[in-house]
Amino acid sequence: MKFHYLASLTLLALPLTAMAIEPGPSSKAQEETENWLGLQVNGQAASPTVQRATPAERELAMQRLLESKRYAIPEKFGEGSEGGSSGGSK
Repeated sequence: MKFHYLASLTLLALPLTAMAIEPGPSSKAQEETENWLGLQVNGQAASPTVQRATPAERELAMQRLLESKRYAIPEKFGEGSEGGSSGGSK
């Protein structure tokens, strides 16, 4: 009976031994990625030259958008009714 209590207490205390991940980047690659994302968010590396689209460019973009809306989204993607997948079972 004493063993059951001891085992129960040990199992209950087990999650307390887990350590959380330390704050900050865990690798050099992660640190560099976070720096690049920070540049995007803060706009620190933004160009001082504002880019504007001409009326002709805006019209072409609108035509591309409207053209893409002409076709319905298919139920399945791929070739034929089988889906064109080369792997898996049929």
